[in-house]
Amino acid sequence: MANLEKIVEDLSALTVLEASELSKLLEDKWGVSAAAPVAVAAAGGAAAAPAEAVEEQTEFTVVLTAGGDKKINVIKEVRGVRPDLGLKEAKDLVEAAPQNVKENVSKQEAEEVKKKLEAAGASVTIK
Repeated sequence: MANLEKIVEDLSALTVLEASELSKLLEDKWGVSAAAPVAVAAAGGAAAAPAEAVEEQTEFTVVLTAGGDKKINVIKEVRGVRPDLGLKEAKDLVEAAPQNVKENVSKQEAEEVKKKLEAAGASVTIK
């Protein structure tokens, strides 16, 4: 286990040029491409974020950021999009903003929920 930790420390200390050279050596030695793991190790994990950004987001979360002036209308709309909530739970959700209203929904459904809540007077974002 100590050997693995030492390897991780050594990889973290590599410069970009050294990481590139290591990548070439690994490709020659084992006949594989080690470009992605070396880039992640050399950049301290910073290279992983752009790789994730390339993937298209398929699940969205609708976040109620503020209840607005017409809280009663917003509470009614929250109950409309979340029929599993009772009146008290919907009221608590609106008053405790920012809160997630719907999670892991399609982009189309997230847009529809956002339009309904904004029409009722709420401030909403989609993540």
